[in-house]
Amino acid sequence: MESVWLKQYPPGIPAEADIARFSSLKDMLEKSCARYRALPAFTNMGVTISFDDLDRLSQNFAAYLQQVLGMRKGERIAIMLPNLLQYPVVLFGALRAGLVVVNVNPLYTPRELEHQLADSGATLVVVLENFAHTLQQALPATAVRHVVVTRVGDMFPPVKRCLINFAVKWIKRLVPRWDIPQATPFHAALAQGTSLKLAEIPLALVDTAFLQYTGGTTGVAKGVILTHGNLVANVEQTSAWIGSTLKEGQETVITPLPLYHIFALTANLLLFIQWGGRNVLITNPRDIPDFVRTLEKTRFTAITGVNTLYNMLLNSPRFARVKQTNGNALKLAVAGGMAVQRAVAERWQQTMGVPLIEGYGLTEASPIVCANRFDITGFSGKLGLPLPSTLMTILDESGHALPYGSVGEICVKGPQVMKGYWNRPDESRHVFTADGWLRTGDLGVMDDQGYITFVDRCKDVIVVSGFKVYPAEIEEVVMHHPGVAEVGAVGVPDEKSGEAVKIFVTRKHPTLTAGELLAYCHENLTPYKVPKHVEFREKLPKSPIGKILRRKLKEEHAS
Repeated sequence: MESVWLKQYPPGIPAEADIARFSSLKDMLEKSCARYRALPAFTNMGVTISFDDLDRLSQNFAAYLQQVLGMRKGERIAIMLPNLLQYPVVLFGALRAGLVVVNVNPLYTPRELEHQLADSGATLVVVLENFAHTLQQALPATAVRHVVVTRVGDMFPPVKRCLINFAVKWIKRLVPRWDIPQATPFHAALAQGTSLKLAEIPLALVDTAFLQYTGGTTGVAKGVILTHGNLVANVEQTSAWIGSTLKEGQETVITPLPLYHIFALTANLLLFIQWGGRNVLITNPRDIPDFVRTLEKTRFTAITGVNTLYNMLLNSPRFARVKQTNGNALKLAVAGGMAVQRAVAERWQQTMGVPLIEGYGLTEASPIVCANRFDITGFSGKLGLPLPSTLMTILDESGHALPYGSVGEICVKGPQVMKGYWNRPDESRHVFTADGWLRTGDLGVMDDQGYITFVDRCKDVIVVSGFKVYPAEIEEVVMHHPGVAEVGAVGVPDEKSGEAVKIFVTRKHPTLTAGELLAYCHENLTPYKVPKHVEFREKLPKSPIGKILRRKLKEEHAS
């Protein structure tokens, strides 16, 4: 197939990335620590660790895993942490010990946690004390032999550590009772590793680095097998795409999305480690006032997020001050994880002075497969162009390539694409075409220049009297109403039309009525696309990264 998108690449962006530059993620980390040793690597709640600290602490933790617990190459370690300084130390310690990382959402229920631990075969869990009670309930049905427990302030200086940990447990009462006899405190693990020597573990690009579980928004979560080669390739592809936008050793990125999610894992943690940048970790991005205060105090040059998060920031009364305190330092604002709505993108650019650059990816591709050019001057409404060393096409239901401008399933090939699903050979075969294309499950269009435009999730399409209605289009229109804060659109059963459109809305203005909203929709949508039902909510169900869960809305309507 012809890679028509290469003609649209900015000057200096290569068609192919150097995907063999590093032999593993361990190799990439160790070289970054050596190169940027004195620079800050991670900041959280006002405390910073350098690349030298990261090198030393992760080596100590790796030695503990290897020499004390006897963990061997290929064993699975589950990391159940929010964005804290402990996360990169544990992650890189695990990789340096040759382990396979299983990222876990700390907010899982015992049932969800039990499934992921049992399915992955994890033998060790590192957990924040706040969530140890959930782990306690899940443990009996798993293969877990070892548990390391940490507290929020464990990486802080002594006085601040004591104050924070006391406040979290005894003032805010955020630590439910738990009892795991075999648990080891994180500080004790680091201390034991200090005097031990880490044996060198040979790692290659073909070795598995992560079992990265899908969010489970469309069913039971599946473990995506991602190799060191997959992740190294995606970091190199994204680095090549960045070009001259960022400078090595000079950038500060805001990281509000959880590092256990593939978007932040690659686009923030791994990418900026390689660039010698500082990651400012936001532990609770839903605390918008505190998040905004952090932004006011930080001269940041990059930020990543999802549409709903940017929308919440823009709706904060104090956010207008961030542009002033930032002093035009911001170079790059990237949005992924879900479709970006034009209303949000335009407000962001008006407020911060830089465009919101949309990219696209999925867990099965490590995750980034395409992005808009970083030199655009405004919101394009498109997902962008395939990254270097990436092929994309639009296929119909039979697996045949569609002409430019036709709606079909977005499909991908590239070195960042997974090996398959853990212990699910049938599903692994189903998600790939006979000639090796990864089916994304997303509908899109490619134009004759190679730009991809997102249409919707295949499973979310609503069929009204035989006509296809795309929820993303409905949400885009409704979001332009000045009284709407957030919206989710789903299909619900209807006796006459088979399905009808229902919208769930949170309001900016409490006086907004369903009648006003439907009148607005009639002005901007073809009649069969106009919602038949409107339900106002105080909040909408969301995934850990802030994606509105349409499946959950449908379930709630049905019940």
